[in-house]
Amino acid sequence: MKHICILLLLLAFPLSLTAKEPVKLIFDTDMGNDIDDAMALAMIHSLISRGECELLAVTVTKDHPQAAAFVDLINTFYGRPDIPVGVVKGGMAKEQSKYTVLADHQQGDRQRYPHDLINGNNAPDALNVLRKTLAGAEDKSIVIAQVGFSTNLSRLMNTKPDEISPQSGMELIQSKVHHLEIMAGSFTKIGDNERFLEYNVKIDIPHAKRILELWPSEVVISGFEIGISLRYPARSILEDFNYVEKHPIPTAYQLYNPTPHERPTWDLTSVLQGVRPDRGYFDLSAPGKVKVHDDGYTEFLPQKNGTRKFLILKPENTQRVRDTLVHLTSQPQ
Repeated sequence: MKHICILLLLLAFPLSLTAKEPVKLIFDTDMGNDIDDAMALAMIHSLISRGECELLAVTVTKDHPQAAAFVDLINTFYGRPDIPVGVVKGGMAKEQSKYTVLADHQQGDRQRYPHDLINGNNAPDALNVLRKTLAGAEDKSIVIAQVGFSTNLSRLMNTKPDEISPQSGMELIQSKVHHLEIMAGSFTKIGDNERFLEYNVKIDIPHAKRILELWPSEVVISGFEIGISLRYPARSILEDFNYVEKHPIPTAYQLYNPTPHERPTWDLTSVLQGVRPDRGYFDLSAPGKVKVHDDGYTEFLPQKNGTRKFLILKPENTQRVRDTLVHLTSQPQ
């Protein structure tokens, strides 16, 4: 009789008793321009280990050969060296990074941090990686977290049918992507600046304009004001990664902007919302649309049937969200 009751409960409440499927994620990053990209990728690996997401591919929008090599370094460190990595061709931000130099560091006659992709110039085109990943996915199954420039995804929108897929880029996006999480713009006054020009947008304004205004799926935006309100504790950098000698995340952090500086967590917030949208870390704005002005200023215009929303952080949630970001970023691999 006891077994029959359990069976009846399972039949009556199947959704509440079934584990959620891992979020299928594509991570599009300008790795090297700020340390939050590296920390966001570390956080993704923690979420993978927890069974909460599956990282299908990483695409890079910083046009420097060490950027993709560093991505492969992090993926390898966390035990997942075979995750596809694609790179932008003819992109922005070609300057040397302060911390992706770790991809070239040697320890005697060996790599300090082992990885196979030595030079990003040897990686496939990001557009091919994106098209192949989307073509092989189930309908409406993909979440994309774009935390850098809009170059790759904007160009994806313009791709034509090819040997990878008979669908155009727009058709692949419409059929395969559930929604886009993006770290871009600002939607409140920043300090005394009521017309703040956020970096990810202003570096590549034409492509940011296309994504924010024309991307065909729903878009959830983490503005500059979110990450700046959630600074990563220096104490965690100093104490939480000592489970292994020479962990690449605190090493890279110290190269970029050493403690006691506490870096904003911009990119981490887009990943957190993308993988855990139902945990109540953030509120969402009313729906609307975004206008990107010629100087890169992002203006949100409420619209009843709009497909854009931006994150809102309530003061009472700040500590909870910061603690979550720390725990996920520093979790042992």
